[in-house]
Amino acid sequence: MVVLGTKIHRPVPRRDLVHRPRLTDLLGRPQHPRLVLVAAPAGFGKTTLLTQWLGSTTTGTAVAWLSLDEGDNDPRRFLEHLLAAISVIGGFTEATDLLASANHGPPGHALTDLVLTSIVNDLDTHPADTVIALDDYHVITDPDVQRSVAFLLEHVPRHATLAIATRADPNLPLPRLRARRELVEIRAAELRFTPDEATAFLADAMQLDLTDDQATALATRTEGWPAGLQLAGLSLRGTSDTVRFVADFAGTHRFVLDYLVEEVLGHQPEAVRRFLLDTSVLDELTGDLCDAVTGRDDSAAVLESLERDNLFVVPLDDQRQWYRYHHLFADALRARLAAQDPARVPALHRSASDWYAARSRSEDAVRHALAGNDPGHAAYLVEQALPDVRRERRDVLLRQWSAALPDNVIRDSALLSICRAWTRLIAGDPDGVEAWLEDAERAMVTHPPTPEPGASVATLEELRTLPATIAIYRASAAQARGDAAATTRHARTALDLTGPEDHMARGGALGFLGLGAWARGDLAEAVTTFSQALQSLAAAGDVSDALGGTVGLGSMWQARGRPDEARRLFERALDTAGQGRGAALATLGDLHVGLASVLVEQGELDAAAEHLTTATSLGESASLPENRFRWCAVSSDVHRAHGELDAAVDLLDRAEELRLPGYYPDVRPIPAARARLHLEQGRLDDARAWARDVAVAEVEHPGHLDEYAQLTLVRLLLAEHESDGNPTHMAEALRRLDALEPDATRGGRDATLTDIARLREAARGRTAYATAGTAGAPTASDALSGRELDVLRLLATALSGPEIARELFVSVNTLRTHTKHIFTKLDVTTRRTAVERGQELGLL
Repeated sequence: MVVLGTKIHRPVPRRDLVHRPRLTDLLGRPQHPRLVLVAAPAGFGKTTLLTQWLGSTTTGTAVAWLSLDEGDNDPRRFLEHLLAAISVIGGFTEATDLLASANHGPPGHALTDLVLTSIVNDLDTHPADTVIALDDYHVITDPDVQRSVAFLLEHVPRHATLAIATRADPNLPLPRLRARRELVEIRAAELRFTPDEATAFLADAMQLDLTDDQATALATRTEGWPAGLQLAGLSLRGTSDTVRFVADFAGTHRFVLDYLVEEVLGHQPEAVRRFLLDTSVLDELTGDLCDAVTGRDDSAAVLESLERDNLFVVPLDDQRQWYRYHHLFADALRARLAAQDPARVPALHRSASDWYAARSRSEDAVRHALAGNDPGHAAYLVEQALPDVRRERRDVLLRQWSAALPDNVIRDSALLSICRAWTRLIAGDPDGVEAWLEDAERAMVTHPPTPEPGASVATLEELRTLPATIAIYRASAAQARGDAAATTRHARTALDLTGPEDHMARGGALGFLGLGAWARGDLAEAVTTFSQALQSLAAAGDVSDALGGTVGLGSMWQARGRPDEARRLFERALDTAGQGRGAALATLGDLHVGLASVLVEQGELDAAAEHLTTATSLGESASLPENRFRWCAVSSDVHRAHGELDAAVDLLDRAEELRLPGYYPDVRPIPAARARLHLEQGRLDDARAWARDVAVAEVEHPGHLDEYAQLTLVRLLLAEHESDGNPTHMAEALRRLDALEPDATRGGRDATLTDIARLREAARGRTAYATAGTAGAPTASDALSGRELDVLRLLATALSGPEIARELFVSVNTLRTHTKHIFTKLDVTTRRTAVERGQELGLL
């Protein structure tokens, strides 16, 4: 990405600026604060103070400067700009490579943390004191970008400082930093000019010959506001009656601002006033763009003249090609334009929009179309940009555009109505999808989409298959609701609407047919149909979805009790993705997570952990959004296998936050998986609460989507029996197992059948323990309870403690209690001697 040079170049202070040692000295104490915060309203000289301070720091201090703008609310763009800024210090190649490897799209928390960790590590090894300055931080509103800055602040090494200039307090732990004496803050009260500073400013910077009393009066009436003094100085240049001007200079803050802007503009030639007002709609200024907006052909020269005359023009590059207005001045100009010539504003924005569109800067083009209250043109621009935005997976931008466009405009476009349906789906609102799909169908009749001249084959297919696409989204919404029958019905409709060459649409339709079969529990049909779907997607050139869908297919093989087949599938897909580039790499992390899931099932925990680590290093951009929850779910399984149950629960909580509805059947509901962990922790009350919340006991005719929860309920019933010995719990557990078995057999779900068999075995064992008894004097076997005998037998195997706990469906803490009782009764202190003693007594 090409970064505008002046975003990362520290502005050079003007030589005629007022020196303010009282502030620069304050910023230097303590020597290495974690955060320097300069926070005040607009026009208080925050940027100027930072540049003065940084210019006065000890020789050898490394400085990285980043001027922020609204575009930096894109998490990826922020990281790219941050890396560009700190790279001037030297190093940081690993972080740059990590981000570059992630292709397009938002980086996600995992990759962001990796990049920031690499930055922190490089800062730690950098020999010089370092300051990272973020200017105009108040424009940052994106939570992910704020999270990145908080991470950086929390972890910067001792010899590094983060400096922030902002109009509003940042979302950072300021109270904690104050308590630790790690914060230096300068606010409006300190930034206000003192009378002496105001006198020096008006005399030296503004070249005005005022008496001390006049300068003090202006300082008082502007309350030391530097921008107000500058505007006053500009107005004074054109007046002959200084005494009258100073005497009349009064009023509220807003009135003073309006008065000053009026006076500044009033002293400019009409052509300059017109230029200033017309170009005030722009966030950045360059000759060609200003020519397009104003109709002039000399805008570059005008910009140079404005800079020379100190009319609030800030150069953005060393070549003086790009500028911007001082933010406060721009706000005032826009207000004046809106008041004087509101009818002109839309045309100015349209000209800017057309200029950006001609240069393929769709984001800026759409922004100006919306600012010019031209939603129809904005919608057209969004439609044209959709292929690139989707290919680059810029989901955040797509959601922003959809939210910005009025509903009535979206309803006139089939493409945008489908896009709005997609935003409802990923927002977890499948019930809100149908209305927008119906709007899409109406729009196809009232406003049939027509391709632009020279449209690509992919675009032509997209327009041709819109009816099938609508049916596919209906299938997706049904999938999110857990309605397997409707998923299948809509998917069949979609398939019927496609031709043999419509590979993309056929892939989507076949995919949901396969998912519908999976949701019904017919795994043989699911595997066959879903395999055909992936072949169609590959034929369409959609490598990302074709490889990403391997995760679903692998899960189907695992459910069939065929982990070896799933493993081969993932290994082949990893070979293919590793040899590819671009879109293929977007699924690499998913495939590593899928293989890790199989390895956990096969007991190869170290290998599984290695693949999860690899997936993390690749970042979330190497994972499709619908699959990102899986890393947390599989990592939870690994922690569970190691007996680290608290960590396993935390990871499931995170997985629940990340899971997107509408992609895969919810055959392993996360709340039920969490309830199983609670049982292993001995937290029966939490498991009971889960059962009450989902009313799992009220399901009398469970389908495949109920199966995992039902088997979790059986585990709860067995734990209840373990706790109170109530035979009704055991009877209910066995009844539910009997009810689940026939459907699992018909569906070929061997993994479920194996689980049922193990639970039956556990139930039989517990019944025997409850009814066993002998007459006469107690023997060693009598001294041990039935459960303790079972634990002793498993202690004689190679199973680890957590594995024994899972085998017995008890928590690790419960297992430890049983083991302690065994050691006491057998008079031993180790597992090995307990086994030996058991063998001597004939218990094993």
